Amino acid sequence: MRRGRVTISGRTDGTGDFMGAFSVEIGIESRDRDEWVTLDALVDTGAFVTSAPTSLLRELGVEPMRTQDFTFPDGRTREMEIGQAQVRVGDREVTTLVLFNDEGSMALLGTLTLEGVFMGVDPVHKRLVPIRAVMA
Repeated sequence: MRRGRVTISGRTDGTGDFMGAFSVEIGIESRDRDEWVTLDALVDTGAFVTSAPTSLLRELGVEPMRTQDFTFPDGRTREMEIGQAQVRVGDREVTTLVLFNDEGSMALLGTLTLEGVFMGVDPVHKRLVPIRAVMA
């Protein structure tokens, strides 16, 4: 399990903890589909794409498809590599975009993956909950 440090912006609850922030265990499957790596990921509804350290994704055989500009909370913009991987959240799996993030950064579970596994965030109880698929 790889852990790192990540800076997030938001209100604290007075104890220094970020309100509604919590981590869950996710799995990322190797490209040849013979191995899953599990890691703790910060549930980040402000992040669109799920991210993991570059070395982990490369070890799993995930290959960059292209680069994409990402804007950070402090206003910086940076071009970063993205690819596709099979991601497991609980007992649900989805093929989704993943961001090749900096070494030492904590994995982030982004909204694209959450929507793909039909899970939402319960920030009060700090857990993921199933959501209903709605067709308009």
